[in-house]
Amino acid sequence: MPNRYIKKILSANVYDVAKETPVDRAKGLSARLQNNVLIKREDLQPVFSFKLRGAYNCLKNLSPEQQAAGVVAASAGNHAQGLALSAQYLGVKATIVMPTTTPEIKINSVRSYGAQVVLHGDGFPDAYAHSLKLVDEHGYVYIHPFDNDDVIAGQGTVAVELMRQVADIDAVFVPVGGGGLIAGVAVYLKYLNPDIKVIGVEPEDSCCLQAALAAGERVVLPEVGIFADGVAVAQIGERPFAIAQECVDEVITVTTDELCAAIKDLYDDTRAITEPAGACAVAGLKKYVARDQVQNQNLVAIASGANINFDRLRHVAERAEIGERREAIIAASIPEHPGSFKLFCQALGDRNVTEFNYRYADQQSAKVFVGVQLSANAGGKQELLSELAAADIQAQDLSDNEMAKIHIRYMVGGHAQVDNEVVYRFTFPERPGALMKFLTKLGQNWNISMFHYRNHGSAYGRVLVGLQVPNGDKERLLGYLQELGYAFHEETDNPAYQLFLSPS
Repeated sequence: MPNRYIKKILSANVYDVAKETPVDRAKGLSARLQNNVLIKREDLQPVFSFKLRGAYNCLKNLSPEQQAAGVVAASAGNHAQGLALSAQYLGVKATIVMPTTTPEIKINSVRSYGAQVVLHGDGFPDAYAHSLKLVDEHGYVYIHPFDNDDVIAGQGTVAVELMRQVADIDAVFVPVGGGGLIAGVAVYLKYLNPDIKVIGVEPEDSCCLQAALAAGERVVLPEVGIFADGVAVAQIGERPFAIAQECVDEVITVTTDELCAAIKDLYDDTRAITEPAGACAVAGLKKYVARDQVQNQNLVAIASGANINFDRLRHVAERAEIGERREAIIAASIPEHPGSFKLFCQALGDRNVTEFNYRYADQQSAKVFVGVQLSANAGGKQELLSELAAADIQAQDLSDNEMAKIHIRYMVGGHAQVDNEVVYRFTFPERPGALMKFLTKLGQNWNISMFHYRNHGSAYGRVLVGLQVPNGDKERLLGYLQELGYAFHEETDNPAYQLFLSPS
């Protein structure tokens, strides 16, 4: 079945608007990983993403009647911009339905290419449903971002270029959202050289292809992560999945911190600032090398896009060192008397303190939230924890604790004397007035005893809330939170909360 795509890929017409992107050698990564690491620079496309290829090829293959009817798509990101530019070039009317949470920079970009933007709903499902309604009402042709043969063929031109540009390839790493890119790349690479490994890379909180391959059928993830929004897809496409089952060797998942570290790696080697999805392949490549200990291979990572809000870079910078395992976040107990911080620093040896948060709690001991720099000659986290234990300092690793990294590090202030406190972490669509609306709804029935919100420049706000909920009222609270409709997780038992903020 996949071979039927080869002719479509070879005849795909994308270069009226797209360009052949270069392959750059990542000198720093190559030296560190002891492999020849190559980056396929799809971030250099006119819309800063590979999506332009598939969108244009699909529009170009529409009949004159379909082009005259106009096209519509639901997208908050790169597909929207690729389709808008393609439609402008071909003189086709384009309507893009975008969630109301879409950042203004992306809305303005789509409008600048002449497309009509319709803002509808809080997320992609709402926008998608509305776009299908416009198809029924106006006769538009819906252009799917990944589950379309011509879109897949357009994305496959990345592989055509790659095979011309690099003589010998051992493995290619491809970011996976809905699967259009990996489907087009995999089918072409395997057709020309079955020995080339094709490895998909997904965030571990949005791994729809990995879950589908494990189940032997497409599955719908109950929840997807929001950090790498360019690949935040709950279900792999039907056509891409059929191709992946035959042509993809494996799927690797990566953490948010590993994505941040990969963004920094790409910047260091190329000066490109990619979006999280754009750095996904590099993060997976690094994990693959560490796991299999391969050396002296030619490894290619596709840098798929660079549409990132500038505001998000502070979050990336904060998390990159943890992702590179050059920093650890720990909670430690030290005696509450003069000179204890000095003794703590002495126990750290040659390591530097990158962050220190503390507030007096009682006369016996102090709980401190500490960032510690890790270096090759000073050992990793386990060695650090062992050395602290040997110095009779109780320490706990919080490096993988999301609540600690997103909220607690900015909140450390001591234990409050409040009764019946429960703690929840929320994400809600980010738009003007959204925080006030959230507070108003949440505070109607229970007293808010703790609150932390920080805007990371993404489409969703992240909030940590403490509520005073009387005994026996928990069930009513849960019912209310489910009606509220925002994603939430209880964090009352989270060790970071217990150590620093819970009632003593």
